[in-house]
Amino acid sequence: MDGTNIDRRTFLQRSGKAIGFSAVAIAGGVLLHEPVRQPFHREAEQVIQRDLRIPGMTGRLVTVRGDDPARMTAAALASLGGISTFISEGDVVVVKPNVGWDRRPEQAANTNPDVVGEVVRQCVEAGAARVLVTDVTCNDATRCFNRSGIAAAAREAGADVELARDAHFREVNMGGAMLGTQLVYDAYLEADKCINIPIAKHHGLTRVTLGMKNLYGIIGGNRARLHQDINNSIADLGNFLQPTLVIVDAWRILLRNGPQGGSLADVEERRMLVASTDQVAIDAWAGEEFFGLRAEEMGWLGLAEARGLGTADYASLPFEELTV
Repeated sequence: MDGTNIDRRTFLQRSGKAIGFSAVAIAGGVLLHEPVRQPFHREAEQVIQRDLRIPGMTGRLVTVRGDDPARMTAAALASLGGISTFISEGDVVVVKPNVGWDRRPEQAANTNPDVVGEVVRQCVEAGAARVLVTDVTCNDATRCFNRSGIAAAAREAGADVELARDAHFREVNMGGAMLGTQLVYDAYLEADKCINIPIAKHHGLTRVTLGMKNLYGIIGGNRARLHQDINNSIADLGNFLQPTLVIVDAWRILLRNGPQGGSLADVEERRMLVASTDQVAIDAWAGEEFFGLRAEEMGWLGLAEARGLGTADYASLPFEELTV
């Protein structure tokens, strides 16, 4: 037991260290466009945080393998107690896929549209007053939503699809180690519930982008500066917005040249997804399963765990493996 405690402290110390990057490294990484050029509505100066988790719900993890992304998604939700465990009648729900890039589904840069569509369909059936699918994209928003297939899948399932527009951003104080006053898309400030649906893929700076990294898509302005201390930035985002549920799409994963990819040679079909109520545990599990990364190699995990956002020790959670 003593050895376990020492390892735990070591993990938190190692992963809690900020990883700096030079200007040259930043310039060589992903250049994000600026969807918002100026601040708009300024909130009060007090720190704003959005904890949209279900009160009293403990962490759980479920993995699903299969041959149909929608059916796999339905099985994961059923394993976690059903969509009504998370969504109540009258809720306003924001669904956050990764729609950052002007890429086709088979290029694995964006979330699988069938996973998004099934989540929307179930939220609508649970009686949600509104289901909104949105993301602050890196490439042109219209092309990203249309070419990814997400716009069509979400609308067909009953969601409103909203492209990020300037007037919908608010300037709020996140109170983070890296992120203080920041532009946030207002859907994430007003929704009753948030379901975060990233795709598992490679990233040039963090080595992998999963659930908490996907929250970059809630903010506007110049996001490139966040890469100067990317681990604290990711932990700050996870602290600011604690989603109701996280579903990591791994029907296809992008192994190289992420986050936008392009070549089918960089894509591997894994036909899996994982869902959890613990945003730290799901990143730890997916990083290890799909990319062979230990928890201490994903620096944001120790920072997030130290803030009480979840556990990197995913094996300590109730765990179910399904094949459908």
